[in-house]
Amino acid sequence: MTDAFLVLNGGSSSLKFAVYGARRELPLLLRGSVSSLAATPHLRVEAAAGHPGIDRSLGDGPIDIGKAFATIASALADRDLLRRIGRVGHRIVHGGRDFTEATLLDARAIEALRLLEPLAPIHQRINLEIVALAAGLLPQALQVGCFDTAFHSTRPEIAKIYGLPRAMAEAGIVSYGFHGLSYSHIASKLRDRHGEGAGGRVVVAHLGSGASLCAMDAGRSVATTMGFSTLDGLVMSTRCGALDPGVILYLLRDRKLSPEDLTALLYEGSGLLGVSGISGDMRTLLGSSDPAAAHAIDLFVYRVGREIGSLAAALGGLDTLVFTAGIGEHAAQIRQRICAAARWLGVAIDDERNLRGEGVVSNQGSRVDVLVIPADEERAAARELLIF
Repeated sequence: MTDAFLVLNGGSSSLKFAVYGARRELPLLLRGSVSSLAATPHLRVEAAAGHPGIDRSLGDGPIDIGKAFATIASALADRDLLRRIGRVGHRIVHGGRDFTEATLLDARAIEALRLLEPLAPIHQRINLEIVALAAGLLPQALQVGCFDTAFHSTRPEIAKIYGLPRAMAEAGIVSYGFHGLSYSHIASKLRDRHGEGAGGRVVVAHLGSGASLCAMDAGRSVATTMGFSTLDGLVMSTRCGALDPGVILYLLRDRKLSPEDLTALLYEGSGLLGVSGISGDMRTLLGSSDPAAAHAIDLFVYRVGREIGSLAAALGGLDTLVFTAGIGEHAAQIRQRICAAARWLGVAIDDERNLRGEGVVSNQGSRVDVLVIPADEERAAARELLIF
């Protein structure tokens, strides 16, 4: 009997999973993750259905995604869940122009998605490797791709194109946007709160190791800070964010960086890590007394504040500001500083509520509702499985 959905959410250094009952309410049966794959891998599984939770190290050295998947498969087998899974939802970072909704992952779809690997070099290959592993373990289950880019396909064409020759746009060199499953979940929570108006003119700040902002009007994406790749927009943990293209030309032509070295620099050696020279982890930087850590945090806050203003302009105003993901949910000091930068838009927060991380952190005089909503990309993907 197949009465459950499995969602797999693979990143560059982690593999998250969740199992839901195959009903409209999507009751959560199990959730967990393998984190820090490249350093000191760790398994966490929440307690559920009479089974104790798991919180243990997987050793002192790095493991690959295959080992992480096998560890999760073992946890599912121990709870007799493998035989119940009829659909597997895979978070896939890049869907390009063609994949604008959840799609069955047959051989043709997989081949098309492989062609997009250069646009998301950190994630796409890993995402597709997980699909192959899941198909081998669960041959009875449908494998379904749920795309981070799909949520942003509703944006007007003017918000997608660059100032490049039209032929290049027609060939797919356009802005796609990312973190779509996270934004889809936030839109769903805002509909629960506000109905179809979904909070009016909304800016959502997905602030984690990867970070972006999305402007929504009535729950639909209007503009976003990430574009053609996951490098664009905000300064991130190890990614550079928006950069003058002339810098790329200079690094290639005058500094003689190879494409491989340039890719490593922009994706893995920049951002908070590069600016601080200490760490790409916001928790580490907040706990440091080094002026370089403070400088990196200042840049992060400045860029977020500046982009909130840009997205508010695209919306014609701001009614709701939402924080989500690791930094957005847990770093009260960063929320406070970003909201101070957005004070001119009518944002005002209650310091005590903010320190406690309550769901509503705006004060009574604020013209903008300021909310903290936990990210749940897995539930957003599970919701897309209901149509299959």
